[in-house]
This record gives sequence, C-alpha cells and structure tokens, in this order.
Amino acid sequence: MKNRPIFSISGLCFAAAAVLALSAFAGQYARAEDKPAAAQTPATAAPSAPAATSPATPAAPATAEKPSDSPLPKMVIGDEKAPVTIVEYSSLSCPHCAAFHKEVFPKLKSTYIDAGKVRYEVREFPLNQPALAGAVVVRCLDPSRVFPFIDLLFSHQEEWAFKDDALTPLKQLAKQAGLPEEKFNKCLDDESLQKKILAVRTQGQKEGVNATPTIFINGAKSKAITFDAIAEAIKPYLGS
Repeated sequence: MKNRPIFSISGLCFAAAAVLALSAFAGQYARAEDKPAAAQTPATAAPSAPAATSPATPAAPATAEKPSDSPLPKMVIGDEKAPVTIVEYSSLSCPHCAAFHKEVFPKLKSTYIDAGKVRYEVREFPLNQPALAGAVVVRCLDPSRVFPFIDLLFSHQEEWAFKDDALTPLKQLAKQAGLPEEKFNKCLDDESLQKKILAVRTQGQKEGVNATPTIFINGAKSKAITFDAIAEAIKPYLGS
C-alpha cells in the first residue's frame, strides 16, 4: 500500500484529503422541507451553507443547456437519442434518494426510459463517508451491474449507510453484485477514484445542487421530484 495519510472508519480507509474534502461539504444537503435523519451527517461536520447559484430555468426546451461533463464515465441507461436527458445527483446515504428509487424511478424506467423517451444518468453526491465508500464500490463494478447495485444499496440502506461499521455490510452487499473481497478492498484503497467521486460532487455543488436527490431535465435544474411532477416537466420535450 502506498505511504499516504489515511483516515480509518471501522476498518475502512480513505485518503485524508478525500475525507477532509467530504467533511467540508457534508451535512447541509438535506431537502429543506423534510430533512433526513441525523445519521446522514458526520458528527464532526460543522460546515456553513455553500454559496450556490441554481442554473436558470430555460423559457423553452430549445434553450436548455446540459450540466457539465462528469469527471468520471457516465452511469447512464436509456436511448442516447432520447429527446429527454435526466441527470440525478444523489447520495447513497440519503433516505429521500432511497424513497425516490423505490417509488419514482421504477415508474420512470417503465414509462419513459424503456420506451426510448428518456436517457437517465446518475451522479454521485456523497453526504458522508459510508456514502463515499458505497459510491467507490459502485464504480468498481461492471457497467451492467451498476444500476441494479444502486437499487440494492438503496433498498438495504438502513443495514449499512448509518452503521458505525459500514464496511462489513457493504462488503456483503458487494459480494451479491459479484465483487469478491480482494477486489472490494483494492477498490476502497483507490485514492484517485475517491477524489474523482468527490470532484463529481463538487461539480454538482457548482451547478446549484444543495439537496438530494436533485435532478436536471435537459440541462435545467428542476424542482420536480415526484413521478407526476417529472412527467409534467418533460411534456414540452416530448411534444405532448
């Protein structure tokens, strides 16, 4: 292992620079009208609210601009020629994100993504160290396993995301996704990958992300978070 400063949480090691960067922004990204449990925020974090400016909502679909390209390969499903692109920033430790993936995303997939009308991209916005660890593991999987594993992590969120020892249950879930222990450990030791994931989150913050989940519809930051609201928001792009 390379000689570098590390921070250890229940046997899970992160590069010190990555942890400090995460702590600098974690904690304040609770949706204003309904904050998630305090376990989502590291106890040592006491950040001030970021000065973020939301992207302007376009007057018409033709004026929409897409968010900047991610520092990492896109985690995306759907037809690349779909008239609508939805980008979701989420944290694997966010209860609202788990509810979204349980109640809203399946309807979006069956109604719009599978029909070739929507291309859907997920981007990391980890709110605490377990969420960062989970995001790192997701990136180590074969692309075909990414979305099923994200669903698995959200559906079992209470079993790992808020535990003092997040590593043990996360390792077991990774095994279900076909990631053996040796590769799991090597993945978590990837300092470069950690920093890139944090760069994705920092990019989201610059684009106005201050709550999770946050979605962009064809480049415009949207307040729509329910299936009906999203369906209404994408109508102009579908000609319906």
